Amino acid sequence: MTLPPYARLLGVTLELVDGMPEIVMPFGQHVVGRPGFLQGGAIAGLLEVAAVAALRHALAGEGAGIKQINGTVEFMRGGRDHVTRAGGEIVRLGARVATVATTAWQDDGARPIATARMNYLIERAGG
Repeated sequence: MTLPPYARLLGVTLELVDGMPEIVMPFGQHVVGRPGFLQGGAIAGLLEVAAVAALRHALAGEGAGIKQINGTVEFMRGGRDHVTRAGGEIVRLGARVATVATTAWQDDGARPIATARMNYLIERAGG
């Protein structure tokens, strides 16, 4: 699966958990905001990478292109100096538009540090 180019800048890796993609971002100087905490843009970028991974996983084999239309991020608590994980769930997968909900967490998946809802334009082959 191909991730957006800035995924490399964030240092993320992709893992399959129960058959679904999960994005893992290590803590380091490249994602520091205030001392000991993640920068908000790094968290938002992680959520977007998770949305792209979920959508590409759902569209696997179709050869469809995707372009982000918009996105909204909710920051719930500060991301500390720990590994951060994110996963996405397809809310709607239509013929031309998809909506993906993503969540980022650190120690406990039930205590997210941020969530997002993102909409994508789907460019299917021959369509």
